[in-house]
Amino acid sequence: MSLIDSVRTCLRKYGTFTGRARAAEYWLFYLALAIVNVVIFVALLLPALITMDPVTQEPGVLGMIGSTLLAIVMLGTLVPLLAAAVRRLHDTGKSGWFYLLCLVPFVGGIILIVLLALPGEPGPNRFGPDPKAVPQLVAA
Repeated sequence: MSLIDSVRTCLRKYGTFTGRARAAEYWLFYLALAIVNVVIFVALLLPALITMDPVTQEPGVLGMIGSTLLAIVMLGTLVPLLAAAVRRLHDTGKSGWFYLLCLVPFVGGIILIVLLALPGEPGPNRFGPDPKAVPQLVAA
């Protein structure tokens, strides 16, 4: 699965919290979002912070555009990222409610990353068919 395919799949399944997602689908989507956020930060926000007026502490027009664009991207991709994480947890056989582990201070995020990195259960589970399974062609 390529980076573009992962982004397309996750955005197409915008609010789909059912089913399963392969590890590549989730992690490549996460990587794409990280790249977009870093590009926006480096291209728009970093120059605004460097050239910021030290007296007024105002970031200027470039900083306002950068922060607005970053906020739009982050808010617009929050639901598909959460849905992909829930589907990824489903692939490992865990409920989507395990995502709430990120609210536990210190260790919750680490536990969640480990759960998201686990290999998926082979074959179908209670959340759906194995996303790695090759569909069988039925002879007529």
